[in-house]
Amino acid sequence: MRRIAPVAAAAALTVLLLAGCSMGSGGESSGYEPAMPAPAEGGDTGQSADEAADADGGSPAATQSVITTGRMSITVDDPLAAAEEAAALADDAGGRTESRTEQPGAGSASPRAELVLRVPADELDAVVDELREFGHVNGVTMNESDVSTERKDLDARIEALGASVDRLELLLSQASTITDLIAIESELTTRQAELDSLTQQRDWLVDQVDYSTLTVELITVETAPDTAPDDFWSGLAAGWAALVGFASALGVAIGVLLPWIAVLLVMAAIVVLVVVLATRGRRRATPVTTPAAPAAPSGPAAPAADPQRPAPSPEDEPRA
Repeated sequence: MRRIAPVAAAAALTVLLLAGCSMGSGGESSGYEPAMPAPAEGGDTGQSADEAADADGGSPAATQSVITTGRMSITVDDPLAAAEEAAALADDAGGRTESRTEQPGAGSASPRAELVLRVPADELDAVVDELREFGHVNGVTMNESDVSTERKDLDARIEALGASVDRLELLLSQASTITDLIAIESELTTRQAELDSLTQQRDWLVDQVDYSTLTVELITVETAPDTAPDDFWSGLAAGWAALVGFASALGVAIGVLLPWIAVLLVMAAIVVLVVVLATRGRRRATPVTTPAAPAAPSGPAAPAADPQRPAPSPEDEPRA
């Protein structure tokens, strides 16, 4: 039996390394599970695996896992004070404040606050009901995402890798040569790193399931300041501000209309030019007519005037 034990250990190491290679190339983590032989010290491995399978049916991973996220918007009198109360409310419920942003009122900006609360899933409804009493609720949004499949898959892979790591540690303690020792340590390091990564993913998923995420926005009603002037100087300032505003608006209006005015002027000039040219053309085309001479009076014809004879002077005319 003592001579067979080293041979069995070497065979088990070879099968384990081959199974690890097949798993690293894309196979499931449970692909090497049936190939592992039982330890020589006892035959309890099969019984513990059955017990683990039975226990897995009643584990929390077998139940439904739901991630709940929500958002609330509330109008309150003092957002900063309400933020303090909301953070204390989450602490009292067993949760925590993941992030908090506050903006004090300055100038025309109103104060506001926003908190991201992590509340236990079974206390979420109670916390939301208490937050409703802070002021006027503008809106509430709740979303649920079922991650039961992802959680079961992570639990199965973690369990398989944990068993593989345990068996590699056992083989490492039984290694008799340097070659076997190096090979087992390399495979053990790879499996341990993968196990740690999956464990972190599972822990994050469990935290998201156990603690719901609630974003609370706290705002206040914006109050417009009283701008009515109450003395001479405030009236003067208000008048000057109105004048500057009117001049600014007038400049903007002129700037907007100026391109249109330029286009209209060009169009008007073209129309006037066309009308002038058409009028001149009509004047040139119309013939010039001379007026007709008046008809001569009836009676003896007057002698024709001699163009060489000078016109009679007033002294030459006969006197009556």
